[in-house]
Amino acid sequence: MVSFTRKRMVLFVVLLSLVSGLVHLAITCNNRLRLPWEVETPIYAKRPRPLWRFYQWEPVRSLEPLRPYANPRGSYPVPREKNNGFIYAKIFGGFAKIRSSICDLVAISRLLNATLVIPEIQESTRSKHISHKFKSFSYLYNEDEFIASLSKDVIIVKSLPEDLKAARKRNEIPTFKPKGFASPNFYMKEVLPELKKVKAIGLVITDGGCLQSMLPPSMSEFQRLRCRVAFHALQFRPEIQKLGRLIIKKHREMHKPFIAYHPGLTRETLAYHGCAELFQDVHTELIQYRRAQMIKQGIVNDELSVDSHFRRDNGSCPLLPEEVGLLLRAMGYDPQTNIYIAGAETFGGQRVLIPLLAMFENARDRTFHANTELPDLVGPETRIPSNNFQPSPVKSEKQLKEEWNRAGPRPRPLPPPPARPIYQHEKEGWYGWITETDTEPDPSPMDLRQQAHRLLWDALDYIVSVEADAFFPGFHNDGSGWPDFSNLVMGHRLYEGAASRTYRPDRKVLQEFFNMIRDDLYHPKHNWTRKVKEHLWKSMAEEGLIRESLLSKPTSFLSHPVPECSCRVPSEDSHQVKGDDGRFLYGGEIDCPEWMPRKPETFTIWQTVELAKLENNGSADYESPVVEQPESDDTGDKSSTTSAFDQDDEWDPND
Repeated sequence: MVSFTRKRMVLFVVLLSLVSGLVHLAITCNNRLRLPWEVETPIYAKRPRPLWRFYQWEPVRSLEPLRPYANPRGSYPVPREKNNGFIYAKIFGGFAKIRSSICDLVAISRLLNATLVIPEIQESTRSKHISHKFKSFSYLYNEDEFIASLSKDVIIVKSLPEDLKAARKRNEIPTFKPKGFASPNFYMKEVLPELKKVKAIGLVITDGGCLQSMLPPSMSEFQRLRCRVAFHALQFRPEIQKLGRLIIKKHREMHKPFIAYHPGLTRETLAYHGCAELFQDVHTELIQYRRAQMIKQGIVNDELSVDSHFRRDNGSCPLLPEEVGLLLRAMGYDPQTNIYIAGAETFGGQRVLIPLLAMFENARDRTFHANTELPDLVGPETRIPSNNFQPSPVKSEKQLKEEWNRAGPRPRPLPPPPARPIYQHEKEGWYGWITETDTEPDPSPMDLRQQAHRLLWDALDYIVSVEADAFFPGFHNDGSGWPDFSNLVMGHRLYEGAASRTYRPDRKVLQEFFNMIRDDLYHPKHNWTRKVKEHLWKSMAEEGLIRESLLSKPTSFLSHPVPECSCRVPSEDSHQVKGDDGRFLYGGEIDCPEWMPRKPETFTIWQTVELAKLENNGSADYESPVVEQPESDDTGDKSSTTSAFDQDDEWDPND
């Protein structure tokens, strides 16, 4: 009897152990860490998670009532073929200057009631050795889409009529070189009479624009025209769009949100603001050399050597990638966060990105996601002979004896040891000249081609940055008056989806925070982290928008296209903020039309575009005649007609 009871006890213990093992196994299977390739749908989309896990990706609720609405308001006449003449232009500068200048050109053509000739982008002309497949404008943008999208705003043609081409070659057409802040009065009083007289004028645009950013309220339709150009008509050519969508698709396939980060570390920016001391060795010399050039050209009115650390603390220098990494970690982004590093040029190369890559293992640029597809964008290019490294000529025995005899009286110290030879791999690169000479050489044919390629890389980065779940600029609001990449991206994101997570940090405030922990960056106190979070949260919401309106909009309208290009659905917490000049800094948008969706979760920019097309096709807003009278007291500068621009054989690629 005792033996039977003991057996039952043993059996019970064995069964209990088996059940316990099965329960623990089930719990382990259900809660084990999923690998990236095992996740079919985003984890945060399956079931709700604690707020502290995913608050970094939530939209800004207070900005959800804003919607993109750049359609004309009220009467807006269709352009007529019989107008005052033709405007053709040459645009100098990089990606941001080109994009901003084209928008201004369209607005000027509308203002002067003129036909716009497709502008020529100097960075992508045939002399830059680009593929014969492209003209300058078509290297970056879709010409046919550009012309068709603006057919109700401005008449656009691909080249001048033959008689005007001949007149241009005879230097009979005046050329103007307007400043980036030229007023409408300058065009009405100085340019329009010449246009009516000769039926054609030329513009040379070098400052990233040819029309002042802030226009009087009576010219709000011209501001909306700028938005239609920048956010709808300026579509990249199909190959660029396809590759951009491919990069975004590869990010989405990871089933995790991603941040786009643009460092803003360019040689021009660092030289303009005097940030040379933040770098070391040859990079400091390169920045100082470019700054000396800017001073000589009158671009910079300051000393050559300045206190770079003071400039950094003043917010004039870009945030370093290490600092951005610390800010993202303070916001709660984990080391596995996907980060897309934008920017065709990052001064200092991969070395300055090492701290960021150490903090975020999934920080990648375009070459990681589309390395094999990038060469297809440039098209068939002719081969350029490489610049072979030429070592110093070997001196003959006779030359060495002559030098010895001319060396002076004896006794002499022993001659120094021979210098270490400079190898070819040390000579290659755009900065190799500084090891041998104090004068920067002229760009080689390969350098010119690479400058054109940067336009393509910037275009890809622009597409990805606009569509990213979050965007963090390393540098914006630089105060130079030139448009920059980050500002254009931030303005585009504000237009398409104001509630998207777009950080607008105040670099001066952030540097004050960093100075608190400069000696121990990687172990900040909790109080420091809380203050950083609070500042970055406010930068995404109303406070950040008001600051952008005060700092960015006066120099670049496309960086802050509200309230002119937006509308607002009814909301309980809407309010208005006005500046000292009476203009709206926040909350001055009109009510959205009835056809626009009211719920943010069902609203997309693509729905707005399609509904806007339906509204335009069924309305007569474009047909009502109206006389547009600009109001401005400022005047611009007219440049004399110079043969250098008129005789340039690249003026019109169709010639």
